[in-house]
Parts: sequence; structure tokens; C-alpha cells
Amino acid sequence: MVFSSLLFIFAFLPMNIILYFLAKSLKVKNIILIIFSLIFYAWGEPIWITLLIFSALVDYVHALAIEKINDQKKKKILLINSIVINLVLLGTFKYLGFFIENINVLFNLSLNVPQISLPIGISFYTFQTISYTVDVYWGKLKAQKSFTKFLMYVALYPQLIAGPIVRYIDIEKEIDNREVNIHNISQGINRFIVGLGKKVIIANTAASLVTRFLDGEIANIGVLDAWFGIFMFTIQIYFDFSGYSDMAIGLGKIFGFNYCENFNYPYISKSITEFWRRWHISLGSFFRDYVYIPLGGNRKRQLLNIFVVWFLTGFWHGASWNFIIWGLYFGTIVYLEKRILFKLTKKVPDIIKWLFTMILVVFGWAIFYYVDFDSLIIYSKSLFGLNNNPLYSNTLSITFMNNIIFILISVIASTPIPSKLFNMLKNKNILTIDLDYMQIVFNIVLIFCSISMLVGESYNPFLYYRF
Repeated sequence: MVFSSLLFIFAFLPMNIILYFLAKSLKVKNIILIIFSLIFYAWGEPIWITLLIFSALVDYVHALAIEKINDQKKKKILLINSIVINLVLLGTFKYLGFFIENINVLFNLSLNVPQISLPIGISFYTFQTISYTVDVYWGKLKAQKSFTKFLMYVALYPQLIAGPIVRYIDIEKEIDNREVNIHNISQGINRFIVGLGKKVIIANTAASLVTRFLDGEIANIGVLDAWFGIFMFTIQIYFDFSGYSDMAIGLGKIFGFNYCENFNYPYISKSITEFWRRWHISLGSFFRDYVYIPLGGNRKRQLLNIFVVWFLTGFWHGASWNFIIWGLYFGTIVYLEKRILFKLTKKVPDIIKWLFTMILVVFGWAIFYYVDFDSLIIYSKSLFGLNNNPLYSNTLSITFMNNIIFILISVIASTPIPSKLFNMLKNKNILTIDLDYMQIVFNIVLIFCSISMLVGESYNPFLYYRF
């Protein structure tokens, strides 16, 4: 859906912005955002608008009732009812087929496996509405009295499809009172263009290399070929997902909303615990605040709590055993770090910690990539040289040399080096050229290259659309 969604943005965003800024009252602005958000959501499958509105209505009604009722027991029943309805909807559309398939295997049955298409973004807006109802129950915020305003929060298209997971409490004030000015618009446009470039120029290029090395005869590829392929996927998934987050944050900024950051250079981490504080921050904080801490956090049953959270983290990503294994893989490492590794590695040089962390992360992406468990086993053997394959192939040599500039740019772009260099030049006035003009030129070049690469591009969706 990447081409169609980007086509929507290029075709309708200017119209949306014009109408938005022509509207004098905030009420009209909100209605305009709702209309364009629902059009955007209907761009793929219009029928799922009803599911989105129903989900919003469920939590809107339950939150009002929870706030109105004084009986704590009845409040809890309403909260549980709201959560159950949300999870049943998510489970039906995302996991029903998976459950039936496993029941058939476990009990040797032949139950019909329904082919239900997954509504885009359902995992994200479900978590958003759940967090809202729970926060009302906890007394952290007041229930929204206007369904129109609440629907705008749920349906707002910049972050609807692939996050970040925006909590109502973070933008509560901006729904009724937000500032829209030239500075915010400029920042939003810059952020959007950077995100677009991340996706189209880097992630899509990396994706073509991933396909070349990971989707072929993986039993026969060389050891370094296997590592190169999954390294390219490491590049692809970061720039794909962080690119979408940048675009969402940028669009939100244009309309006066300040969304939370979702990535903070995760590939510079020196532990898996640090990595998950930097990667998909909104998801990690959701599970921490609404699952891990309520279960007892570090105070009691820490081992059980960690594995519950990481089981759910993996399962949230998809109805497949590889995602569950992927979640438990990282959960195991996080637990070992808390209990053993942090104590043992206090004097270990940071570069060694970083290298070890990156090896664990890259192998984790291999688990994530191969939905088919047999393929994962075959690929893992090639990765560690257990298939008696050559160290590398001529294809790898040629591909690496042809793409070495791209690889270097991608690696550097995944670190804070570019932003630190820009800030240093800006603060010390080293250049005589105005950096604001340089940024404008950079943005023009970036968007021109991105649009050029999109023309004639085949279907190539954002990876997190499927979640």
C-alpha cells in the first residue's frame, strides 16, 4: 500500500492543508481532519471504516461510564469489558486463523480456516483506545465528552496505519488547543521529507538486496552471503519503520500535534535492554506501563513478567510462531542481562558490548524475517556455516562493490553522526552559507529523488502495515 498511500498524501495533503488553514474555528479544523482521515483509511478497504468507528465508540462509551460511576467494582467490570471487546476484535481479525490452524495440528482435526483480511492499523489503534480507557480508569485523565474529538484522535491518519502508538494523554490538550504556525509547519515538512527519503531511497534499495540473498536457495548460499542478506534487512526494517514514524511525526507537526519519538538510534546500543529503549519506543512504553508494571514489574515475579511482556510483544507483531520465538528470544536476553550480564560486563569495552549486541540484534531479525520455521532452520545453518557452503559467492563480491557507497551512507545515517555534524556546523558558524538554505536545497533534492524512485515502482508496502 506504500504507493497508494503516498499517492494519497501527494494528491490530497495539499488540499487537506489548504482547507485546514482556511478553517477559522478549531471545531471545523477537527472535522476536516476526520473527513480526510476516513478517506485515507478507506483508500485500501472502505468496509473497515465501520470497524474503526465501532472500536472508537466502544471505548468512548465505556470511558464516560467509568468516569461517571463511583462504584469501584463496577468501574473494573466496565474496564474489563472494554478491553475484552477490543481484544476479541483484534483476535478475530488477526489471530483466529492462526488459532484454528494450531488446533487442527494439535488435535488432528480439519476445521475450516477462515481467510479474513487484516484491517490495516488495527494493532495500533486498538492499543491506543485501550490505553485511553485504562488511563481514565486510573484517573490520569478526564473522559472526552465529544465523540467527534475522540474519533479524530483514533482516526487521525498521520500515525493511524503504522504508529507511533499515540496515547490520548499525550495530545489531550492539543485536541482542544493547539498552535499552528510557520515554524511548526516548516519543522513538519522537513521531518516528513526525511522520513520519505528513508523509506523510498534507503529502505526500498535495501529491500531489493534482501530479496536477492534471502529469498532464493538459502540452503546453498555462502556464509557471508547469508550475513550480508540479513544485514541488509537490518538496514531495511530500521529505515522503513523509522521512515514512516518520521513522516507521521512530521504530518502531525503540520497540524499542530506533537507525537512522541519512536526511534532513538537503536543501532548504537550497547545492550539489548538499551536497544529496546531506543526501538519502537511507543510499543515498549505501552507494554511497560500497561502490562509489566501492573503485573508487578521488577518487584515480584520478574521472570514471569518479562516473559509475559515479550511473549505479547512477539505475538503482537504477527500470527506466527516465528514472531513468538522472536519475542521470547529477546525476552530471554533481557532477563539474562538484568540478572547476570550487566554485572559480568562492567569492565568490558563499549565497542565489544556494541558488537555483541548487534550480532544478537541481527540474528533476531533473521527469526523475524522467516515466518516459515523450516526456512529459518535452513538459513541459520547457512548463517553459521553448517551447510558446508563456500565462505562467499561471486554474486556477493559484485553486489557489495556495486553498493558500497549505499551501504556506507546507510550505516552512517543510522547513527547520530549526521545530526551532530549539522548541529556543530550550525552552532559554531563554521560555514558562511546559511544552513537553513542548505536544508531547503537538501529537502528539494531528497523529495525529487524520492518521487523519481517511486515512479514505476512496483507494490512495496511499509513493513509494519501488516501489523
